Amino acid sequence: GLILFPSYTASAARDALALCGSVLIPSLFPFFVLSGLVIESGLATRLGHVCEKLMRPFFRVCGVGSSALILGIIGGYPIGAACAIDLYEKRLCSKTEAERLLAFCNNSGPAFILGAIGGGVFHSVRIGILLYAVHIIASICVGILFRFYRYQDQPSHTTTRTVASKSFTSAFPLSVRNGLRSTLNVCAFVIFFAVLLQILKIFGIIPAFSAILG
Repeated sequence: GLILFPSYTASAARDALALCGSVLIPSLFPFFVLSGLVIESGLATRLGHVCEKLMRPFFRVCGVGSSALILGIIGGYPIGAACAIDLYEKRLCSKTEAERLLAFCNNSGPAFILGAIGGGVFHSVRIGILLYAVHIIASICVGILFRFYRYQDQPSHTTTRTVASKSFTSAFPLSVRNGLRSTLNVCAFVIFFAVLLQILKIFGIIPAFSAILG
């Protein structure tokens, strides 16, 4: 497909790059940096001490999981998931806790629901707020249900799971570099699948599949 239809696939790649530059990078990169800064600076551990009594009984995860929940609510996809993985890689939570977090921390952000859905689709901020509230309530309900996932695995204690805190001057540039790498990873997948979908359309695979489903 790349050899036979280079102009079409190149056009698809350009459109995907434009999407990355206009939407994905502005919306994802700042929150990736914030997520890394929360963990590298030790804020996640301090936040964990405060939220331990809420996260443990409701979701059966240690208190540091609250940082993934909060960032997932305000940052949108895939910030919550990225934060949960960072917590696991830093040994701030167990694998089971990370899996529980992934079930309910990866949510749509307010900018998407209030702006694109509420304002763009329904032309009503009020409906956007209602949808966002329903979205968050549904996410919390999923988190409560997933507390029974691998129920025999007890949540770890925030007080015993700590990571060496870095100063802001050390944590910030590290978070920027990691945030850029994570953002580029997302953009790379978007570009690849944009080209792949274009090839599938050219060869009639997607229209045929749509006709079968229809």
